[in-house]
Amino acid sequence: MGERYLRSIRLLSECMQLFEQSSTRTVRKLGFTHSQFDIIATLGNTPGMTCKELGEKTLITKGTLTGVLDRLEQKGLVQRERGNDDRRQLFVKLTPCGEATFDDVFPKVVQNGKLRFNTYTDADYLQLETALGKLKQHLIDDSQ
Repeated sequence: MGERYLRSIRLLSECMQLFEQSSTRTVRKLGFTHSQFDIIATLGNTPGMTCKELGEKTLITKGTLTGVLDRLEQKGLVQRERGNDDRRQLFVKLTPCGEATFDDVFPKVVQNGKLRFNTYTDADYLQLETALGKLKQHLIDDSQ
């Protein structure tokens, strides 16, 4: 690779893929797909949200979102309600069973992710966050 930034982007991408694979293994052991967990985690500690908001926050496409919500609803973890102001709008929230699942599963997935950083010091975190923050800001500035 002749361009220096390509090595960095490749390394960043590989790290993200490996982290996602680890997270997915943990989520699967807990009985969920990555998309199902993403929805439970996004709805946790909220009063719920519209399908549109949920799709935007999870980046799950509308077609996929419907199927995942169907399966979570069958498991009794989410419920969908029509909006009072706009009957076309669907509002999604965790059921009491879904809330209990979130309270049980979310900390386990977070703890597993934390283990991937068990050798990091405060200085390591600061260095990583500074570099990633700089890259993010540059990409934001470049897209405007």
